[in-house]
Amino acid sequence: MPRQSRARFGIGDVVRHKIFDFRGVIFDIDPVFANSEEWYDSIPKEVRPHREQPFYHLFAENGDSSYIAYVSQQNLLGDADAGPVDHPNVAELFEDFDGARYRLRRSMTH
Repeated sequence: MPRQSRARFGIGDVVRHKIFDFRGVIFDIDPVFANSEEWYDSIPKEVRPHREQPFYHLFAENGDSSYIAYVSQQNLLGDADAGPVDHPNVAELFEDFDGARYRLRRSMTH
């Protein structure tokens, strides 16, 4: 039975990667690793996160582009103080940034 840790972040939270220069808004959470083996194996062993922790799906951005990221809890820090995230898909799921986090659109909560 895999050990699971509690999710430190929630849907709508703004986070930053600890190692790589990108930030994003969480739009889904897996309680443990749930991506492909190819994806997992592509991460260099010296920085590969353990599987038995929450993994977050992010609407992510860096200085060059917007994309979807899949990141382990151990590699994320809260980043709401840096303001809203400028990703084109944020408005599809969330209302405006309230200074602390994004709230799901009412139509998404039913």
